[in-house]
Amino acid sequence: MTTGQHRAAQPETGPQDEERLPTIAEQMADQLGGWRGLVESSIPVVVFVVANIIGELRPAVIASVAVALLIAGLRLAQRRPIRHAVNGLFGVAIGAAMAWRSGEERDFYLPGILYGIGYGVALLISAAIRQPLVGWIWSVLVAKGRSEWRNDPKLVRTFTQLTVLWGVVWMAKVGVQAGLYLAHQDTALGVARLVLGFPPYALLLLITVWTVRRVTREPQPAPLPGA
Repeated sequence: MTTGQHRAAQPETGPQDEERLPTIAEQMADQLGGWRGLVESSIPVVVFVVANIIGELRPAVIASVAVALLIAGLRLAQRRPIRHAVNGLFGVAIGAAMAWRSGEERDFYLPGILYGIGYGVALLISAAIRQPLVGWIWSVLVAKGRSEWRNDPKLVRTFTQLTVLWGVVWMAKVGVQAGLYLAHQDTALGVARLVLGFPPYALLLLITVWTVRRVTREPQPAPLPGA
């Protein structure tokens, strides 16, 4: 076979093939860890809330940590990605240590509240200085490290608006939990942690993916002759 025939036999790939973005469903599944990741990240908190209601604090702490370790170990044994499991284990371990030391149930949720406040503030500050955090996260997780969006005023504006949306929702969510923490409403705080965990995050992620894909797929104006 000649060189020309060999080249003709190979499927041609164009820029559209090289730049194909994952579908909305694929991006959502990757960031949320799929349904299994969602369930696994919630199980330790559910175990803690239920065990603490029917029993005492320290057995509930032990049970939640044991379940988190079991989930991480199971994923590792099955050679599955353990990023979500490790993140969950880290958060559970810190909260468990604080609750064990203080003897107060509400301290189990304190690391998540502090993390939420820090994340919300960082989002709003990044939007204020025109370095939207959602844009940079998009570059790392979706655009394979590329940051061409910084040269597109429309995308900069879009990512800035999305970052403000994420920051406001995050601060509202953590504000509810902080209020319950200060009011010593331990059981209600646990329920709020579960209810306000996945739904807002999934909705924000869906809005972000849909908005960015819509903006990037809008037809661009043709370049001027000689440009």
